[in-house]
Amino acid sequence: MIAQCAISSPATFGLVAVAMGGSSAEREISLKSGNAVLSALLEQGVNAVAVDIGNDPVKALLSAKFDRVFNIVHGRGGEDGVLQGVMQAMGLPYTGSGVLGSALSMDKLKTKLCWHASNLPTPAWVTLESEHDFDIVSEQLGYPVIVKPAREGSSFGMSKVNSAAQLTEAWQQAQQFDDVVMAEQWISGHEYTVALLDNQPLPLIRLQTANEFYDYQAKYCSDTTQYHCPSGLSEQQENELQQLALDASQLIDNKGWSRVDLFVDKSNHPWLIEANTVPGMTDHSLVPMAAKAAGIGFNELVWRILETSIDTNIHYEMTG
Repeated sequence: MIAQCAISSPATFGLVAVAMGGSSAEREISLKSGNAVLSALLEQGVNAVAVDIGNDPVKALLSAKFDRVFNIVHGRGGEDGVLQGVMQAMGLPYTGSGVLGSALSMDKLKTKLCWHASNLPTPAWVTLESEHDFDIVSEQLGYPVIVKPAREGSSFGMSKVNSAAQLTEAWQQAQQFDDVVMAEQWISGHEYTVALLDNQPLPLIRLQTANEFYDYQAKYCSDTTQYHCPSGLSEQQENELQQLALDASQLIDNKGWSRVDLFVDKSNHPWLIEANTVPGMTDHSLVPMAAKAAGIGFNELVWRILETSIDTNIHYEMTG
């Protein structure tokens, strides 16, 4: 059962900075998400202002006397603990996870290490530090694999590799986004995503794309990507995957709202892929779809996310 809104008056939030933009590869997506969030807040009477973080979050957040921040900056600088540290040092309550949860979740390799150490299911992987590691991929993983930068979002730099001959090009492509690159065991099966709102799992969405995987094109551009909600799973299966996603999220200290992506293979075995602490809020985004299936409209979803900044962040008074 999803709880009802806890705050009734928009004045409770004070002046809200909708932090967006930033300088990562996901800047344009963040601006689109941010403008959607801003419109939803303004329509509900919240005193909200768009703030493009750019390359200087301190200067941007000092542009007015804000009471809190709705963080919708995707990718590095907004989703990796950096902006969270700035806001915490400035005494600004904010939506989403804190420094630790954000930093862990942005780093796919560190996330997998945490899950693996806690016996949560995640596909096998190899870190590719140089071309000398390529033989290990064949020996330990086999093909196909998916090669990805460890600290990037929106599937930037990711590619499916079907043979050793394709590995060099995929590694070089991933290195354009991050110097830490990993090859991960390819899971054949169905892909699902679980949105979490204040520690409550929303209905699962099953993703279906004609592309080789759910890449940038499938996420933001394609009109052929299919989103199945209800997911088609039995109630028991859905409940089990929701609990797995919640456990995985809490283990890496995610708070407020987030999204966990996973696969279920042909033997019905689940595999955790990654967590997202600032999910998209565009017209192609998954969290609004899951919320809608739970009876939560976009405006209410935005309000509910903003509410979490009241409860989950300690307000540090500025001194000096």
